[in-house]
Amino acid sequence: MTEIDTLTMPLRIWGWDDARQRAYVESGSVLPPARVVAQHRGEYVLQAPWGRAIGVAPGRMKHRAARAREMPAVGDWVLVEPANDGPATVREILPRSSEFVRRRAGTEDGEQVVAANVTVAFLMMSLDLNLNPRRLERYLVAAWDSGATPVVVLTKSDLVGDADAIIDEIKVVAAGADVIAVSSVDGVGLDRLRQYLEPGATVALLGSSGVGKSTLVNTLAGEDLLLTQEVREIDNKGRHTTTHREIFLLHDGALVLDTPGMRELGLVEADDGIEETFDDVAVIAGSCRFSDCRHDSEPGCAVREALSDGTLTTERWDSYSKLQKEAAFEVRRRDVGAAQAERKKWKQIHKDYRKIPKKGR
Repeated sequence: MTEIDTLTMPLRIWGWDDARQRAYVESGSVLPPARVVAQHRGEYVLQAPWGRAIGVAPGRMKHRAARAREMPAVGDWVLVEPANDGPATVREILPRSSEFVRRRAGTEDGEQVVAANVTVAFLMMSLDLNLNPRRLERYLVAAWDSGATPVVVLTKSDLVGDADAIIDEIKVVAAGADVIAVSSVDGVGLDRLRQYLEPGATVALLGSSGVGKSTLVNTLAGEDLLLTQEVREIDNKGRHTTTHREIFLLHDGALVLDTPGMRELGLVEADDGIEETFDDVAVIAGSCRFSDCRHDSEPGCAVREALSDGTLTTERWDSYSKLQKEAAFEVRRRDVGAAQAERKKWKQIHKDYRKIPKKGR
């Protein structure tokens, strides 16, 4: 066993694999790797070869990050510079195998990496009153774009009488993703979920507040790792039990990344995800007589024909069209935003340069 193998061995249970090992060796880096397992107010909780550590990003990294997604996120593998006294310094983010990104209002560039280097994304909705096929389509688009494998998890199956009809409806929009109805009360569906909880695999739990993410983490872990709160009966809305993203290591070796509930999920990069999620719609649209058909009044429009005979529902077509327009707008916005971010980055670099004391002064 080489010195590098000895260094990285403790990280294996946290998802470090042979592919990352080879890339790390080839890089020739002298800095040890670590994984970001949580984030709290600008500080990162790291799982390093020597154990848990606190890490911070240096000012230079913050200044030169053109977008928020260029900063460390929970799930990232990073290179760190240890410190004898104080937090370690995060020097570099290693390439991501996947990243679940959303556009969030209220931030300068609007992008947020919700989870990085995720193997499987559990897209969670509750069967009682939270179910929304249109919202699920949005989650599926983001999940397919992320590079992770989406699994639709329908929670609280013990609260509905006939879940089969609802499940069949969801399978229509699930784009080939596995659909599993579960209950943390009676254990229904948990065995199917555990098939995805392989040692070293990182599974992210994504969904709105009140769908039972924290309860599911506790159930899968076999202990109360997270606090849970009841859903309000008056409007069936959940309160934010989880306030930050964090990775938990389960007894079976799987890694579960719990996330706060998301009220909105704006798309950032969606072209591939839309085509994957709406494969049925894309096939129909591809059958139009003209390749540039606008599905308005052109002859031989397969979409209008499908809408007329019920092969394609109006709701699904409208959802597809809406997400296509949103994706196109986001591309235009991102191009403008990237240019502005680049100008800001170099302005800050020149500002920092002017602060350096000059010789002879």
